[in-house]
Amino acid sequence: MDFKKMYSFTAVLLMMTACTACGEQVGQAGGNSEIDFPPPVTAETTTEEPTTEPPPEDKRVHVVSAGDNLIHYSVFKNAEIYAYGQEGVAYDFKPIYQNVKPIIESADLAILNQETIISESNPIRGADGGQLIFNSPPEVADAVIDAGFDVFTMANNHLLDMGASGLEESINFWNKKAEENDLTVLGAYLNEEDAENIRVREVNGVKIAFLAYAEHINGFSIPYDSSLRVIMNYEEDVIERQIKKATEIADAVIVSAHWGVEDTHEVSDDRKELANKMINWGADVILGCHTHTAETMEWISRDDGTKGFVYYSMGNFICAQTDNFNLVGEMPDFDIVVDGATGETRLENVGAIPTIVHYDDGSFSNIRIYPYSQYTPELAESHGLPYAVPAGNYPQFSWDIINDIINNNIPEECRKLDK
Repeated sequence: MDFKKMYSFTAVLLMMTACTACGEQVGQAGGNSEIDFPPPVTAETTTEEPTTEPPPEDKRVHVVSAGDNLIHYSVFKNAEIYAYGQEGVAYDFKPIYQNVKPIIESADLAILNQETIISESNPIRGADGGQLIFNSPPEVADAVIDAGFDVFTMANNHLLDMGASGLEESINFWNKKAEENDLTVLGAYLNEEDAENIRVREVNGVKIAFLAYAEHINGFSIPYDSSLRVIMNYEEDVIERQIKKATEIADAVIVSAHWGVEDTHEVSDDRKELANKMINWGADVILGCHTHTAETMEWISRDDGTKGFVYYSMGNFICAQTDNFNLVGEMPDFDIVVDGATGETRLENVGAIPTIVHYDDGSFSNIRIYPYSQYTPELAESHGLPYAVPAGNYPQFSWDIINDIINNNIPEECRKLDK
């Protein structure tokens, strides 16, 4: 017998028995020894929280506009006085706009209806001598550009005051200003192709299209052999096509509508009808002008449930008229918002800032524009309107008259009296 092998087997057997006994003893309460084993290692499953992207921010454009920049004789004569002592300066219109300049400059986009042409080869006119013929000094453009306006509409009844050649010269003048100052100019065009070139301006990432139409041109007409083009309100097929095209290439569409009966606050049914058509064709805002009076404004609902807004008439921005209702105007003030999540366009904070044209005496001295927030009963009491020559039909002026015009023509929810 191999005792070495037997010994080895016996030793192994004893060791295995001892290990088994120890294993049983570890789990017994009151055992003499206790062994701490580390807990089993398990792979932890890490669950990451899903990252939520913040919704895209809305795009917003703050817009202000102004009505008829009507350069009467006394307006440019004031600019001549303001320029006195300035070497090489014939007219200085900037003081006329200085009180409203901060409002214009603070906007992302500012629009002006330039009521008079600028034809440098023709004499300066401002309805003097009883004829309603206008032609303004080029310094007018410098002043309103300096004030902060970006967009100029020219579709109005005074386009042919200096004939077709004067209109062509004025278009070229403004086109040059547009190139030099990054402006948008529309409403009177060199040819049909130019008229079909819808102006689009991108502001804060929002594309805004501009269109402008006129009701009449004071009985004048563009010569048949001229290429000049002005789109008239009765050309509804053209207007519809252009607005629908504009909605395809821009986020918002603003239409300047020169229409209505002068010197009245009443909104005619034909304008309401055309406004409804324009909004339903896709216009978001209509800026009415021509009546030289402040008129009401309203939302117009579209068939699809969306809506646009119409200012039936902004009234005068600057003028030297002698009826009290011609001296109170409106500056439309609103936001165009493109929803960051849906891409849909809406209007917010829609309203109007009342403005007052003031002159110190019957000679129209120191003529200037005030926003309502800067005007006072004392200024109203000192207005030169009651003494102006020739006198108007409504020469009375007071703080109460101003407020009556505002209250009767600007809906309460749209009045921005503190800007």
